[in-house]
Amino acid sequence: MRVVVQRCKHASVTVNEEIVGQIGKGLMVLVGVTHTDTIEDAKYLAGKVAGIRIFEDEQGKMNLGLQDIGGEVLSVSQFTLYGDCRKGKRPGFSDAARPEVATPIYEAFNEALRSLGVGVETGIFGADMDVSLTNWGPVTLIIDSPTAKH
Repeated sequence: MRVVVQRCKHASVTVNEEIVGQIGKGLMVLVGVTHTDTIEDAKYLAGKVAGIRIFEDEQGKMNLGLQDIGGEVLSVSQFTLYGDCRKGKRPGFSDAARPEVATPIYEAFNEALRSLGVGVETGIFGADMDVSLTNWGPVTLIIDSPTAKH
């Protein structure tokens, strides 16, 4: 399992010209799931995202987490995080989990964040989404679960 975390001032996701999820300051999180991922991977990454200290304190050091700043998460499923671009010109997506595998793990990730006290907004799994954000910093990190396939 892999997430891309972007510190943001605001973010939103739109489906069919309707905003389905939006946050103010917090984290935009793109979530990719592969075949071998488990609910435990989802919980592990939720803990990482909830606890990551990438917001600046009074001294300008990245020392604060989401809850310290009253931030939220906008979580968007992103199967292309498992795109393989090593051969040819078109990415292969055979490492991305099919929706019947990925959906419950993605949902478990969001529920684990909520259980840790984080406000979570989401896109719509599998939909054609327009994602907008103001990346604050910019700060962008890639976090893999311990069992992630590279």
